[in-house]
Amino acid sequence: VLPAVHVIKNAILSFDDYAISKEGVEKILTMIPTEEEKQKIQEAQLANPDLPLGTAEQFLLTLASISALNPRLQLWAFKLNYEVLEKEIAEPLFDLKLGMEQLASNQTFRRILATLLAIGNFLNSSNAKGFELSYLEKVVEVKDTVHRHSLLHHTCSLLEDNYPQSSDVYSEIPAITRSAKVDFDLLAENLVQLERRCKASWENLKLVAKHESKAVLKNKMTEFLRDCTQRVKILKVVHRRVINRFHSFLLFLGQPSFSVRDVKITSFCRIISEFALEYRTTRERVLTIRRKRTIKRERNKTRGMLITEVTLRGQRSEEEEHETMTSLLTSSCSSLTVHPAGNRSASPSTLTAARDDGTGSQDDANDDIMDRLVKSVTQNPSNRTASPKSRKRSRLNRKSSESRRSWVL
Repeated sequence: VLPAVHVIKNAILSFDDYAISKEGVEKILTMIPTEEEKQKIQEAQLANPDLPLGTAEQFLLTLASISALNPRLQLWAFKLNYEVLEKEIAEPLFDLKLGMEQLASNQTFRRILATLLAIGNFLNSSNAKGFELSYLEKVVEVKDTVHRHSLLHHTCSLLEDNYPQSSDVYSEIPAITRSAKVDFDLLAENLVQLERRCKASWENLKLVAKHESKAVLKNKMTEFLRDCTQRVKILKVVHRRVINRFHSFLLFLGQPSFSVRDVKITSFCRIISEFALEYRTTRERVLTIRRKRTIKRERNKTRGMLITEVTLRGQRSEEEEHETMTSLLTSSCSSLTVHPAGNRSASPSTLTAARDDGTGSQDDANDDIMDRLVKSVTQNPSNRTASPKSRKRSRLNRKSSESRRSWVL
């Protein structure tokens, strides 16, 4: 949404970024009136002086009244867009430089390449010194004939056995992943376009300065273009050096010198990034399988051991209880007084004297023994049923006790 017409004119004359945004300036650039449109509006206004102009006609006449309108808008648009254009070129170059450093210092990636080369030489019975990086795209497709595991799976297994402190590679080269999404050919064209726009802005500033009476605005834009020109020169040097460093990096990886310039940066980064992602996925799968096997192995080892320990603990507790019962029975039997067979009954005075002499503790011991005997009998009931004779004897004993009780009463 553009502001009012009179605000638009003042904002364009003073390059006021607060009044009109970058999108507003770009939109006004598409609505600059032509000379034919300007002439028709003026003729209609002369033919009907009493009829007021519409909003669109008034807007176009206001724009047409601004001196050097197109150069002003072009210069203003370049000023507003320069930071973004420079960032779109500088950041991918920095990522590419950082990605080459991350990949060159990654020990796991080196060991992966060495392992793949060793496996290839063993399978092909050869002694090759290297292989093309494009082969990394086919590592997942090559599989063994027994378990149908990929070559990458076997590479991960060998690496985990011989180099357990290895990493997943993918998380250590984020700059390469970001560079895989950049079209570096288009980036080179954008750099050329940025330089052209900077030169065109100097020409636009000359046209604006002819109609500009404010020296402050002229000096401000001159200083801005000088800074932009210097930064564009530095950006060109950085681009050239990063590209040369990429070619040197390919030589470091073993790429033949005659084919270095044919390798596209985007395709190279894409191959490395996708391979690293596949390696991370395969590595996690290998580690998961190994953890499951370890847990199963440990479970099989301890399963029988746990049962044995429980059995031994139960046997020990039973032996300890048996020893405790034996000692209690022995101590209590030794303290009991054996009476003659005929003297089974005791007088009340004798029982009273026994309690007064402290022999009541024997009763407590006897009660404890009886409790333990009852618990042992109830916990381990005998499978044998009582014989008819014992049942008959117990019945007779009950009758004799009842007759004795009635006689006493």
